Amino acid sequence: MSSRRATISDVAREAGVSASTASVVFSGKVSVSDATRAKVLAAAEALGYTGPDPRAASLRTGRAGVVAVLFRERLASAFRDPVTAAMMDGLTDALAPIGAGVLLLHDEGPVESAPTLTTAPVDAAILLGCNEILQSSVDVLGRRGIPVVVIEGDAGPDVPQILLDNVEAQRTAAEHVRSLGHERVALVTLTKDATRPRGFIDDPSRIAVEVTRDRLRGARQVYPDAPAYAVGASSIDEGLAAGRVLLQGERPTAIIAQSDLLAAGVIRAAEEAGLRVPEDLSVTGFDGITVDGLAPYALTTLVQDAIAKGRAAGEAVVAMLEGRDPASLTLTCTFRRGNTTGPVPA
Repeated sequence: MSSRRATISDVAREAGVSASTASVVFSGKVSVSDATRAKVLAAAEALGYTGPDPRAASLRTGRAGVVAVLFRERLASAFRDPVTAAMMDGLTDALAPIGAGVLLLHDEGPVESAPTLTTAPVDAAILLGCNEILQSSVDVLGRRGIPVVVIEGDAGPDVPQILLDNVEAQRTAAEHVRSLGHERVALVTLTKDATRPRGFIDDPSRIAVEVTRDRLRGARQVYPDAPAYAVGASSIDEGLAAGRVLLQGERPTAIIAQSDLLAAGVIRAAEEAGLRVPEDLSVTGFDGITVDGLAPYALTTLVQDAIAKGRAAGEAVVAMLEGRDPASLTLTCTFRRGNTTGPVPA
């Protein structure tokens, strides 16, 4: 019994059609009659042919059919955030027309510690943010001639950027809190740096991740002296830990959190301390996601379209691979008032 892999020519011969006709059945690029399609697919099943050899396609096109997505944080942490999952949905939708797969990479150290960046067969790369570590990745990819897109970061004038209006959006939330009469306000911010312990930030300019700096800057435009407590991840547990610290002693009357998950944790800390939201403490979030178990609260938050953000990054990649100019884009968040903010307590 031969172990030779069946080819498209074998399928065409079995189906009684030309090799080109059999090929278009699998490519889907040209329509064929239902009868012809049925004959080809039946022949393929009989011969155990599962489709074109991707290695041969790669040789013909000069492409690997893979787009790398480089995360600042470990993947287990990243995908606990619904924003990341929604963004990846949009990205894969945009890449579907070119049949590209996605390679997920985590890069938290020097490029030398991530050899896949220098050797992996990829056609393009998408970076989530661009701190100093990821900037070195941009340099490596540039030397390889691999197109790069950055989501919520700045990797230089030649790299397309997909951004959110983080400064303006966070300022909107702060202005809403100010309109309710709050003066004692604290901020819960993200460092996205696992090497930094939780704690108050004295020098925001040292924050490496641009999205974090921008959201903090937006809040500080309204509350320049508000204390900012930093955590290492967007999670309910991190928000709970931050809330426990901020609600000790002379507590604030409002807390502005950089994500909905952090805001949910702050609310849990308030409940733990016997405080009512929003009668005793107002809380705002950022993202507009659904947080399980948060009812009866509906967060006052900034709603971002994470699917559109991922789709825009994918479309920029497709444009570059097809020789077109990619578009940088800034998406706008929408303010949504819920029942977690109210007037300053009397």
